[in-house]
Amino acid sequence: MLKAGVLGAGHLGKIHLKLLQQSEYYELVGFYDESESVAAAVAEEFGYTLFPTMQALIEACDMIDVVTPTTHHYDCAEQVIKAGKHLFIEKPITQTVEQAVAIRELAKKHGVRGQVGHVERFNPAFTAVNDLIDNPMFIEAHRLAEFNPRGTDVPVVLDLMIHDIDAILSVVQSEVKSISASGVSVISDTPDIANARIEFANGCVANLTASRISMKKMRKARFFQRDAYISVDFLEKKCEVVRMKDALESPDDFAMILQNAEGVKKQIYFDNPDVEPNNAILDELNAFAKAIQQDETPVVSLAQGTEALRVAMKIIADLEK
Repeated sequence: MLKAGVLGAGHLGKIHLKLLQQSEYYELVGFYDESESVAAAVAEEFGYTLFPTMQALIEACDMIDVVTPTTHHYDCAEQVIKAGKHLFIEKPITQTVEQAVAIRELAKKHGVRGQVGHVERFNPAFTAVNDLIDNPMFIEAHRLAEFNPRGTDVPVVLDLMIHDIDAILSVVQSEVKSISASGVSVISDTPDIANARIEFANGCVANLTASRISMKKMRKARFFQRDAYISVDFLEKKCEVVRMKDALESPDDFAMILQNAEGVKKQIYFDNPDVEPNNAILDELNAFAKAIQQDETPVVSLAQGTEALRVAMKIIADLEK
Protein backbone atom coordinates (compact mmCIF):
# COMPACT_ATOMS: atom_id res chain seq x y z
CA MET A 1 0.00 0.00 0.00
CA LEU A 2 1.12 3.53 -0.75
CA LYS A 3 1.43 5.92 2.14
CA ALA A 4 -0.76 8.91 1.28
CA GLY A 5 -1.17 12.38 2.72
CA VAL A 6 -3.56 15.22 1.91
CA LEU A 7 -2.72 18.90 1.66
CA GLY A 8 -5.88 20.92 2.25
CA ALA A 9 -8.81 19.95 4.46
CA GLY A 10 -11.61 22.04 3.00
CA HIS A 11 -14.84 20.66 1.52
CA LEU A 12 -13.14 18.56 -1.18
CA GLY A 13 -10.13 17.77 0.99
CA LYS A 14 -12.35 16.06 3.57
CA ILE A 15 -13.87 13.93 0.81
CA HIS A 16 -10.41 12.88 -0.36
CA LEU A 17 -9.34 12.07 3.20
CA LYS A 18 -12.36 9.81 3.68
CA LEU A 19 -11.86 7.99 0.38
CA LEU A 20 -8.12 7.51 0.82
CA GLN A 21 -8.85 5.94 4.20
CA GLN A 22 -11.34 3.57 2.52
CA SER A 23 -9.09 2.68 -0.42
CA GLU A 24 -7.38 -0.70 -0.55
CA TYR A 25 -4.44 0.89 -2.38
CA TYR A 26 -3.47 3.51 0.18
CA GLU A 27 -2.57 3.87 3.82
CA LEU A 28 -3.76 7.31 4.91
CA VAL A 29 -0.92 8.80 6.94
CA GLY A 30 -2.51 12.16 7.69
CA PHE A 31 -3.04 15.70 6.47
CA TYR A 32 -1.95 19.31 6.75
CA ASP A 33 -3.92 22.53 6.37
CA GLU A 34 -2.44 25.98 6.83
CA SER A 35 -5.55 27.11 8.71
CA GLU A 36 -4.99 26.03 12.30
CA SER A 37 -8.70 26.27 13.14
CA VAL A 38 -9.78 24.19 10.11
CA ALA A 39 -7.05 21.61 10.72
CA ALA A 40 -7.88 21.25 14.41
CA ALA A 41 -11.61 20.88 13.70
CA VAL A 42 -11.08 18.18 11.06
CA ALA A 43 -8.62 16.26 13.22
CA GLU A 44 -11.00 16.35 16.20
CA GLU A 45 -14.11 15.41 14.24
CA PHE A 46 -12.68 12.61 12.09
CA GLY A 47 -9.57 11.50 13.95
CA TYR A 48 -7.17 11.96 11.05
CA THR A 49 -3.55 12.57 12.01
CA LEU A 50 -2.69 16.27 11.76
CA PHE A 51 0.90 17.05 10.82
CA PRO A 52 2.52 20.24 12.17
CA THR A 53 4.06 21.24 8.83
CA MET A 54 3.67 20.52 5.13
CA GLN A 55 7.24 19.29 4.98
CA ALA A 56 6.68 16.77 7.78
CA LEU A 57 3.67 15.29 5.96
CA ILE A 58 5.51 15.09 2.64
CA GLU A 59 8.45 13.29 4.24
CA ALA A 60 6.15 10.67 5.78
CA CYS A 61 4.35 9.76 2.52
CA ASP A 62 4.84 8.11 -0.86
CA MET A 63 2.06 10.14 -2.48
CA ILE A 64 0.65 13.57 -1.71
CA ASP A 65 -2.88 14.59 -2.69
CA VAL A 66 -3.03 18.37 -3.21
CA VAL A 67 -6.56 19.66 -2.56
CA THR A 68 -5.69 23.25 -1.67
CA PRO A 69 -7.03 26.38 -3.39
CA THR A 70 -5.56 26.69 -6.90
CA THR A 71 -3.45 29.67 -5.79
CA HIS A 72 -1.33 27.26 -3.71
CA HIS A 73 -1.09 24.42 -6.23
CA TYR A 74 2.29 25.32 -7.70
CA ASP A 75 4.08 25.87 -4.39
CA CYS A 76 2.71 22.64 -2.95
CA ALA A 77 3.44 20.61 -6.07
CA GLU A 78 7.00 21.93 -6.26
CA GLN A 79 7.76 20.83 -2.72
CA VAL A 80 6.14 17.43 -3.21
CA ILE A 81 8.03 16.67 -6.41
CA LYS A 82 11.40 17.93 -5.16
CA ALA A 83 11.00 15.55 -2.23
CA GLY A 84 10.67 12.69 -4.73
CA LYS A 85 7.02 11.98 -3.92
CA HIS A 86 4.20 11.19 -6.36
CA LEU A 87 1.65 13.94 -6.91
CA PHE A 88 -2.12 13.91 -7.26
CA ILE A 89 -3.33 17.47 -7.80
CA GLU A 90 -6.84 18.81 -8.16
CA LYS A 91 -7.99 20.67 -11.26
CA PRO A 92 -7.04 23.12 -12.60
CA ILE A 93 -3.47 21.93 -12.35
CA THR A 94 -2.11 25.43 -11.57
CA GLN A 95 -2.93 29.12 -11.95
CA THR A 96 -0.86 29.55 -15.12
CA VAL A 97 0.30 27.43 -18.03
CA GLU A 98 3.89 28.36 -17.22
CA GLN A 99 3.53 26.88 -13.75
CA ALA A 100 1.96 23.71 -15.18
CA VAL A 101 4.83 23.27 -17.63
CA ALA A 102 7.32 23.76 -14.81
CA ILE A 103 5.60 21.05 -12.75
CA ARG A 104 5.75 18.65 -15.70
CA GLU A 105 9.47 19.26 -16.13
CA LEU A 106 10.10 18.84 -12.41
CA ALA A 107 8.23 15.54 -12.37
CA LYS A 108 10.35 14.26 -15.26
CA LYS A 109 13.55 15.39 -13.56
CA HIS A 110 12.72 13.70 -10.26
CA GLY A 111 11.15 10.59 -11.79
CA VAL A 112 7.76 10.83 -10.11
CA ARG A 113 4.24 10.29 -11.40
CA GLY A 114 1.57 12.96 -11.45
CA GLN A 115 -2.19 12.92 -12.07
CA VAL A 116 -4.66 15.80 -12.32
CA GLY A 117 -8.12 15.53 -10.75
CA HIS A 118 -10.31 15.84 -13.83
CA VAL A 119 -12.88 13.59 -12.23
CA GLU A 120 -15.36 13.50 -15.14
CA ARG A 121 -13.00 11.13 -16.95
CA PHE A 122 -14.11 8.58 -14.35
CA ASN A 123 -17.80 9.42 -14.57
CA PRO A 124 -19.48 6.05 -15.28
CA ALA A 125 -21.66 7.54 -18.04
CA PHE A 126 -18.56 8.80 -19.85
CA THR A 127 -16.50 5.65 -19.37
CA ALA A 128 -19.44 3.55 -20.65
CA VAL A 129 -19.23 5.21 -24.09
CA ASN A 130 -15.62 6.38 -24.19
CA ASP A 131 -14.53 3.56 -26.50
CA LEU A 132 -17.50 4.25 -28.81
CA ILE A 133 -16.57 7.89 -29.42
CA ASP A 134 -14.62 7.71 -32.67
CA ASN A 135 -13.53 10.80 -34.56
CA PRO A 136 -16.39 13.12 -33.51
CA MET A 137 -16.86 16.11 -35.80
CA PHE A 138 -19.26 18.20 -33.72
CA ILE A 139 -19.50 18.32 -29.93
CA GLU A 140 -21.87 20.29 -27.75
CA ALA A 141 -21.50 20.55 -23.97
CA HIS A 142 -23.59 22.33 -21.33
CA ARG A 143 -22.47 22.58 -17.70
CA LEU A 144 -24.87 24.67 -15.64
CA ALA A 145 -24.77 25.11 -11.88
CA GLU A 146 -26.71 26.98 -9.27
CA PHE A 147 -24.91 29.89 -7.63
CA ASN A 148 -22.35 28.89 -4.98
CA PRO A 149 -20.06 31.61 -3.53
CA ARG A 150 -17.38 28.94 -2.95
CA GLY A 151 -16.43 28.89 -6.64
CA THR A 152 -16.42 32.58 -7.50
CA ASP A 153 -12.72 33.08 -6.71
CA VAL A 154 -11.95 31.77 -10.23
CA PRO A 155 -13.61 32.39 -13.63
CA VAL A 156 -16.43 30.01 -14.58
CA VAL A 157 -14.14 28.64 -17.29
CA LEU A 158 -11.72 27.31 -14.66
CA ASP A 159 -14.45 26.41 -12.19
CA LEU A 160 -16.81 24.48 -14.50
CA MET A 161 -15.99 24.54 -18.21
CA ILE A 162 -12.53 23.02 -17.76
CA HIS A 163 -14.22 19.66 -16.96
CA ASP A 164 -15.66 19.54 -20.48
CA ILE A 165 -12.51 20.96 -22.05
CA ASP A 166 -10.50 18.04 -20.66
CA ALA A 167 -13.10 15.44 -21.64
CA ILE A 168 -13.25 16.79 -25.19
CA LEU A 169 -9.47 16.98 -25.58
CA SER A 170 -9.29 13.33 -24.49
CA VAL A 171 -11.49 12.16 -27.40
CA VAL A 172 -10.49 14.59 -30.18
CA GLN A 173 -7.10 13.52 -31.44
CA SER A 174 -6.23 16.79 -33.13
CA GLU A 175 -4.62 20.14 -32.35
CA VAL A 176 -6.72 23.16 -31.45
CA LYS A 177 -6.86 25.48 -34.46
CA SER A 178 -8.85 28.46 -33.16
CA ILE A 179 -10.91 29.58 -30.17
CA SER A 180 -13.61 32.22 -29.84
CA ALA A 181 -15.60 32.99 -26.72
CA SER A 182 -18.09 35.33 -25.13
CA GLY A 183 -19.29 35.74 -21.56
CA VAL A 184 -21.15 37.88 -19.05
CA SER A 185 -20.34 38.84 -15.46
CA VAL A 186 -23.54 38.96 -13.42
CA ILE A 187 -22.62 38.41 -9.78
CA SER A 188 -18.83 38.19 -9.59
CA ASP A 189 -16.00 40.19 -11.15
CA THR A 190 -15.29 37.53 -13.78
CA PRO A 191 -17.76 35.94 -16.26
CA ASP A 192 -20.41 33.83 -14.55
CA ILE A 193 -21.71 32.47 -17.84
CA ALA A 194 -19.52 31.77 -20.86
CA ASN A 195 -19.70 30.15 -24.27
CA ALA A 196 -16.70 28.96 -26.25
CA ARG A 197 -16.26 27.58 -29.75
CA ILE A 198 -13.19 25.43 -30.28
CA GLU A 199 -12.15 24.49 -33.82
CA PHE A 200 -9.69 21.65 -34.30
CA ALA A 201 -7.27 21.08 -37.17
CA ASN A 202 -9.15 17.95 -38.29
CA GLY A 203 -12.37 19.95 -38.76
CA CYS A 204 -14.05 19.04 -35.48
CA VAL A 205 -15.95 21.85 -33.77
CA ALA A 206 -16.82 21.92 -30.06
CA ASN A 207 -19.35 24.34 -28.63
CA LEU A 208 -19.18 24.66 -24.82
CA THR A 209 -21.44 26.57 -22.43
CA ALA A 210 -20.86 26.97 -18.70
CA SER A 211 -22.91 28.89 -16.16
CA ARG A 212 -22.83 29.20 -12.37
CA ILE A 213 -26.01 31.28 -12.13
CA SER A 214 -28.48 28.78 -13.53
CA MET A 215 -31.83 27.94 -11.96
CA LYS A 216 -31.14 24.23 -12.39
CA LYS A 217 -28.16 21.94 -12.74
CA MET A 218 -27.12 20.39 -16.04
CA ARG A 219 -23.99 18.53 -17.14
CA LYS A 220 -24.50 17.13 -20.61
CA ALA A 221 -22.35 16.52 -23.66
CA ARG A 222 -23.31 15.34 -27.12
CA PHE A 223 -20.88 13.87 -29.63
CA PHE A 224 -21.77 13.67 -33.33
CA GLN A 225 -19.73 11.46 -35.61
CA ARG A 226 -20.16 9.57 -38.85
CA ASP A 227 -23.35 7.50 -38.61
CA ALA A 228 -23.63 7.94 -34.83
CA TYR A 229 -24.77 10.31 -32.10
CA ILE A 230 -23.65 9.80 -28.51
CA SER A 231 -25.05 11.66 -25.52
CA VAL A 232 -23.63 11.70 -22.00
CA ASP A 233 -25.45 13.00 -18.95
CA PHE A 234 -22.68 13.46 -16.38
CA LEU A 235 -25.15 14.53 -13.68
CA GLU A 236 -27.75 11.77 -14.04
CA LYS A 237 -25.11 9.16 -14.97
CA LYS A 238 -26.91 8.18 -18.17
CA CYS A 239 -25.81 7.76 -21.77
CA GLU A 240 -27.35 6.93 -25.12
CA VAL A 241 -25.95 5.84 -28.45
CA VAL A 242 -27.92 6.35 -31.65
CA ARG A 243 -26.45 4.65 -34.71
CA MET A 244 -27.40 4.75 -38.37
CA LYS A 245 -26.64 1.77 -40.59
CA ASP A 246 -27.64 0.85 -44.12
CA ALA A 247 -31.24 -0.30 -43.99
CA LEU A 248 -32.07 -3.94 -44.52
CA GLU A 249 -33.89 -4.85 -47.71
CA SER A 250 -36.84 -6.08 -45.68
CA PRO A 251 -36.84 -4.21 -42.34
CA ASP A 252 -39.40 -5.15 -39.70
CA ASP A 253 -42.50 -3.07 -39.16
CA PHE A 254 -41.08 -1.24 -36.17
CA ALA A 255 -37.78 -0.23 -37.79
CA MET A 256 -37.02 3.48 -38.02
CA ILE A 257 -35.90 4.27 -41.56
CA LEU A 258 -34.53 7.55 -42.92
CA GLN A 259 -34.11 8.22 -46.63
CA ASN A 260 -31.99 11.07 -47.99
CA ALA A 261 -32.47 13.01 -51.22
CA GLU A 262 -30.37 10.47 -53.14
CA GLY A 263 -32.64 7.65 -52.04
CA VAL A 264 -30.14 6.08 -49.63
CA LYS A 265 -31.97 4.45 -46.73
CA LYS A 266 -30.54 4.28 -43.23
CA GLN A 267 -31.95 2.41 -40.26
CA ILE A 268 -31.73 3.93 -36.78
CA TYR A 269 -30.63 1.82 -33.83
CA PHE A 270 -30.89 2.95 -30.19
CA ASP A 271 -28.58 1.67 -27.48
CA ASN A 272 -28.33 2.50 -23.79
CA PRO A 273 -25.01 1.08 -22.58
CA ASP A 274 -24.87 -0.25 -19.04
CA VAL A 275 -23.64 2.35 -16.59
CA GLU A 276 -22.00 0.81 -13.54
CA PRO A 277 -22.44 2.91 -10.37
CA ASN A 278 -19.17 4.12 -8.92
CA ASN A 279 -17.47 6.74 -6.81
CA ALA A 280 -15.54 8.67 -9.45
CA ILE A 281 -13.18 10.34 -6.96
CA LEU A 282 -12.26 7.01 -5.39
CA ASP A 283 -11.75 5.53 -8.86
CA GLU A 284 -9.41 8.32 -9.94
CA LEU A 285 -7.35 7.98 -6.76
CA ASN A 286 -7.16 4.20 -7.16
CA ALA A 287 -6.25 4.54 -10.83
CA PHE A 288 -3.35 6.76 -9.84
CA ALA A 289 -2.13 4.17 -7.35
CA LYS A 290 -2.17 1.53 -10.08
CA ALA A 291 -0.25 3.84 -12.44
CA ILE A 292 2.42 4.31 -9.76
CA GLN A 293 2.66 0.60 -8.95
CA GLN A 294 2.79 -0.44 -12.61
CA ASP A 295 4.97 2.49 -13.69
CA GLU A 296 2.42 3.63 -16.29
CA THR A 297 1.22 7.01 -17.50
CA PRO A 298 -1.77 8.08 -15.37
CA VAL A 299 -5.22 8.33 -16.96
CA VAL A 300 -5.12 12.13 -16.64
CA SER A 301 -1.45 12.98 -16.94
CA LEU A 302 0.23 16.25 -15.99
CA ALA A 303 0.61 16.89 -19.73
CA GLN A 304 -3.13 16.51 -20.30
CA GLY A 305 -3.92 18.70 -17.31
CA THR A 306 -1.59 21.30 -18.78
CA GLU A 307 -3.32 21.22 -22.17
CA ALA A 308 -6.76 21.57 -20.58
CA LEU A 309 -5.48 24.63 -18.70
CA ARG A 310 -3.87 26.01 -21.87
CA VAL A 311 -7.17 25.88 -23.76
CA ALA A 312 -9.05 27.30 -20.76
CA MET A 313 -6.65 30.24 -20.54
CA LYS A 314 -7.06 30.96 -24.25
CA ILE A 315 -10.81 31.03 -23.75
CA ILE A 316 -10.42 33.41 -20.82
CA ALA A 317 -8.11 35.63 -22.89
CA ASP A 318 -10.74 35.81 -25.62
CA LEU A 319 -13.40 36.68 -23.05
CA GLU A 320 -11.27 39.59 -21.86
CA LYS A 321 -10.86 41.17 -25.28
